[in-house]
Amino acid sequence: MARIVAIKDTLEKALKDESKPWTKLFALAETKTGIDRFYVFLAAIGFIALYLVFGIGQQLVCNIIGFFYPAYCSMKALETKAKDDDTKWLTYWVVFALFTIVEFFADFIVSWFPVYWLLKCLFYVWLMAPVDYNGSLVLYHRFIRPKFIKYQPDLERFVANAKDAAVRAAADALTKQD
Repeated sequence: MARIVAIKDTLEKALKDESKPWTKLFALAETKTGIDRFYVFLAAIGFIALYLVFGIGQQLVCNIIGFFYPAYCSMKALETKAKDDDTKWLTYWVVFALFTIVEFFADFIVSWFPVYWLLKCLFYVWLMAPVDYNGSLVLYHRFIRPKFIKYQPDLERFVANAKDAAVRAAADALTKQD
């Protein structure tokens, strides 16, 4: 129970944090409806969850959620001198890209599940959660980084060979045109 209260307190604090882009939106909703912004937030989350299960265009909504906030935070991170925020969002995009590739091959199977888009959206939220050790950092450090380090020399050779082949093919194409 204490954990639920702590989560509620953290959410309420985040909904009132003036540095966050959503604060004005929830403040306006609170003013217009007379309902505390925390409950407006919960209602919005409930609506989105139901929409991701029963609505039309769930894939678009899910991908917007997984893209826009991280893109906004990535652009903000690029404008700061700090390196930590850049690393955090680069890690998100590496995990996001890898998941997108894996999902491409599994899409036919998993998209048949009625709650797939809701689960995918929750996965994206876990990846980008504004905590010190969110999902993207967990997945990167536990799975992706060890495999990358193990296979990095092979990947470097593959990239170098592909680059050389592309340069040769372009040079051949240009010399044959003359």
